[in-house]
Amino acid sequence: MKSNQAIDTHKGHGTEAILFGLMPMGDHRTAPEALHELQLLAETADFVPAGCMVQHRRHADPHSYFGSGKLEELAEVVKLAHSAAVICDDSLTPNQGKAIEAAVGVPCMDRSELILQIFGMHARTPQAKLQVELAALQYEMPRLRRRWSHLERQRGGIGVRGGAGEKQIDVDRNLLKTRITAIQKDLERIEEHKMREVQGRPDLFTIALVGYTNAGKSSLMNKLTDAGVLAENRLFSTLDTRTRPWRLAGGRTVLLTDTVGFLRKLPHQLVASFHATLAEALHADLLLVLVDGSSAEAADQMRTVDEVLETLGSQNLPRITLLNKLDLVADRAALAPLWQIDPRAVPLSVLTGDGMPDLMAAIQSHLATVEQRVELLLPHSAGALHGEIRGKATVLSEFYTEAGCLMTIQASPALLGRLMAEGARLAQPEDRPASS
Repeated sequence: MKSNQAIDTHKGHGTEAILFGLMPMGDHRTAPEALHELQLLAETADFVPAGCMVQHRRHADPHSYFGSGKLEELAEVVKLAHSAAVICDDSLTPNQGKAIEAAVGVPCMDRSELILQIFGMHARTPQAKLQVELAALQYEMPRLRRRWSHLERQRGGIGVRGGAGEKQIDVDRNLLKTRITAIQKDLERIEEHKMREVQGRPDLFTIALVGYTNAGKSSLMNKLTDAGVLAENRLFSTLDTRTRPWRLAGGRTVLLTDTVGFLRKLPHQLVASFHATLAEALHADLLLVLVDGSSAEAADQMRTVDEVLETLGSQNLPRITLLNKLDLVADRAALAPLWQIDPRAVPLSVLTGDGMPDLMAAIQSHLATVEQRVELLLPHSAGALHGEIRGKATVLSEFYTEAGCLMTIQASPALLGRLMAEGARLAQPEDRPASS
């Protein structure tokens, strides 16, 4: 039994692990079905799931998560499988984690720690690395006592803080607090910079891709914009927000933003630390919510996305739900429960292109409902605005007259206001040729 093998702090490195969790009373799923997402997370972190175990109960035991009998059973499974770790499908309190490790004799990792580990593996930019570090430190803070419970006071003497001496846990806690404060200040500066960037592009319609992790957001962005964003069949393959121009039919350009994926039971530390990244969704004019339509848990994933958006204050933003991976759905009737949640959801396959025209039509329809349709006269003296109008508005018609270019366009109020401030004006009856 590999009871002395420690879990690497960055990757599983092929460590065999037993997965375990709780199921509600009356839930008839098998243990592998109930822990399927945890298995995907473990594999993403390079662990090798060697088995799984669930217990049906209403609430976790406050001391040991499982009941005493089930905990003994878990220890026996670990011994028989020669596993080097156990991974829980929920977040554990420090006392629960300590009790489980004492019972099974191998390191125990909870769902939050596992997700933090995956984020740490995939963080590439300075911002993402800071966000992951902040979440990890906040996760670690209440667990310091468990880490240092074996130590006595490190130093003492007359006049030393704490009387008999300062504990090592106090030293570490102060170090963590100092580092957390420094990271928070750095992230605040980054968030202020990102907000200035967002506010500096008010004329362009913005669309944010949001949804469950591995639903196909990065693949869709690559298909629409040739962005070159990493797209893998793995959870959280990308963490950083990327914004790219997307040219619609007719030449108009909108901004398309890919955001980090959502997940059930996402650690609250990550939601908080990634607020600057997820805040891109707060400033979008439209959300494209991607769902893996082929997943048996698609309805639960849609509810998870709603919960995260509500946490961000984005629940009331206009949205179009996309039921992706249609190529993996044998019978479209299987999508009926998802259409009950959102009757206007658009089924598509980013891989094959099936349903993409329906997505384009839905976006154009939305633009038509939220933007203003006007007839403008662009005098010859303001002809330099012509290219900008084509790039930032939907041009429905245009023809040239002696007074200038007469254009029927669909555009945002902000863009219309600026165009008229720079020389364009609303067309008058006398501007139109007599034959029109």
